[in-house]
Amino acid sequence: MATFDRTRLPRLCFLSYRQIREFAMPVVAEYTGRAEIEVVDGTFGGALAIARDRLERGLVDVFVSAGSNASILRAGLEAPVATIQLGGFDLLQALIKARRIANRVGVVMYGDTIPELDAVKDLLNIEITQYAYQTPDDARERFEQLRRDGFEVIVGSSLVVELAEEAGLHGLLAYSLASVRKGFDDALELARVARLEAGRYEQLNGVLHNLQEAVLAVNRDNRIIAVNPPMQALLGQAHRPLLGQRLDQVEPELSLQGTLDAGTAERAAVQRYRQRDWIANRTPIREHGELVGAALTLYDAHRIQEADTSLRMQQRRHQNAAKHGFDSLVGQSPAFLRAVSAARRFARTDMGVLIAGESGVGKELFAQAIHNDSVRADRPFVAVNCAAFPEALLESELFGYEEGAFTGSRRGGKRGLFETAHTGTLFLDEIGDMPVSLQTRLLRVLQEREITRLGATAPIPVDVRVIAATHQPLEDMIAAKRFRQDLYYRINTLRLPLPPLRERGEDIALLAQAHATRCLQRLGSPLDADAALAPLLPRFMTWDWPGNVRELENICERVAVFLLQFDRIDDVRWDELRHDCPELYARHPQGTLSTQDRVLEAMRLAEGNRQRAAQQLGVSRSTLWRWLREFELEPAAAKPPAD
Repeated sequence: MATFDRTRLPRLCFLSYRQIREFAMPVVAEYTGRAEIEVVDGTFGGALAIARDRLERGLVDVFVSAGSNASILRAGLEAPVATIQLGGFDLLQALIKARRIANRVGVVMYGDTIPELDAVKDLLNIEITQYAYQTPDDARERFEQLRRDGFEVIVGSSLVVELAEEAGLHGLLAYSLASVRKGFDDALELARVARLEAGRYEQLNGVLHNLQEAVLAVNRDNRIIAVNPPMQALLGQAHRPLLGQRLDQVEPELSLQGTLDAGTAERAAVQRYRQRDWIANRTPIREHGELVGAALTLYDAHRIQEADTSLRMQQRRHQNAAKHGFDSLVGQSPAFLRAVSAARRFARTDMGVLIAGESGVGKELFAQAIHNDSVRADRPFVAVNCAAFPEALLESELFGYEEGAFTGSRRGGKRGLFETAHTGTLFLDEIGDMPVSLQTRLLRVLQEREITRLGATAPIPVDVRVIAATHQPLEDMIAAKRFRQDLYYRINTLRLPLPPLRERGEDIALLAQAHATRCLQRLGSPLDADAALAPLLPRFMTWDWPGNVRELENICERVAVFLLQFDRIDDVRWDELRHDCPELYARHPQGTLSTQDRVLEAMRLAEGNRQRAAQQLGVSRSTLWRWLREFELEPAAAKPPAD
């Protein structure tokens, strides 16, 4: 395909037999100043070889030819060819000239015979015998037949005129200067259109040149009209001109014929090419609604994986980060130190972990610490509370969904938490509250290492370490058919039991002082945390801490807010604290109240307000809701609150 310089004249190559070339020279002279015209003699295969040479050297924009030469050039070249057409008036003029010489005229033309000559011969009172030819041998055979039949005047193409002259007969060229002139006008118009097309293709190539992806485009005939350097290098044709070549001949594996036939796009197709994986987009190109071509874009699958990892890591920094490490875990009691030691060992593996313990003991903190001390530390950490979602919502949260999977689904679909946690860690808190139907899907994910979005059929591979946590006795739930035994064995590879706070007496004061210090500093209080807590520590030590560390932190925050009204410790009126922290002033010694009694007491003190009751217990609202349901203080069909 030629590249046009807008500052120069169109370059035409007039390829013809000698007879028509000599006949057309006056017209060629007329176009001086309008075009650069090279006149070359050539016939059949020779003409095609000459034309290809001119194209390879970039010397021509449009070819001009007639008869058989024009047909051969159009069939064999990827370049514009203007044809000098034989008109009816041209043939009539030639026959009139022939009538002046003889009453019998032979006509031999390339292509097909002309039925209309039967009417002309009666009009001119002339005998006409006509033949058509497809090859030079055909033309010679037809000419010889006419010569044997005694015809002395032959009207036809350049080849036929040449044969007649060689045989000493009269040969009349069946073309007029008007037809030649029309051929050159057509050539100039083809050059103008080609110049516009080349300008569009140059713009397209200019855009594609700066893309890192491998891109090419073809026209409606599946011929390459644009290709960028990455694609040219991928094809192994870095130095070969590809414009104008058929894509299915250059590289059948990348064919766009299906896109041209169907007129529909193909997105994100995985293609194996040159021993590498690519993501291929095939897109139809339309102008004013009409299909005019197609484009192919190949994305390096490895780079996409790297970009996906980078994007996930970027998202992790904003929302999927594990903030706590082992340095964040406070405690010196033997039970606590045993748990920390086990967790450090577990962090050095990539196995699943089941963390067991009462609500509020710090199960997620341990999960984050394990993640941040593992080889996945710089990857996403995603946490979900299985008790906080209804079954249908939890399923879509975990596994994601395709667009249109259900009424109200997000346009474009949504990836689930397994996909979000890809290459990182997924923390499934309160896994004992997961519905049995979802337990089945979870087991399959853990076994197959792939998920299928809701509404989709194709599985998506995922690389996720699962850390689960529960406060419930899963063994009892298995016996009651409320938890799958095979899932239990899958998640219980490594088991990490965490002690409740009441078994960590040595840590209560340490935890209280650490958290109270942070609270007072955050609130801008000048009071010393150790001095402020000293009068309260005996009460801290006798309380049962049903909400464990979370309850301890809540009480410390209430104490800190209470202390904001005082400038000195000596001014504190401690009896007034009983209104903010009634549990510290309860008459029940440690261990005498059951969990149910503590829940009832908290609900009484909070006058039925669940949020305040949960704060007093030091637990989340979803934990309080679960306790109320277990103790049959909440209807079984009630939905959990959104913490």
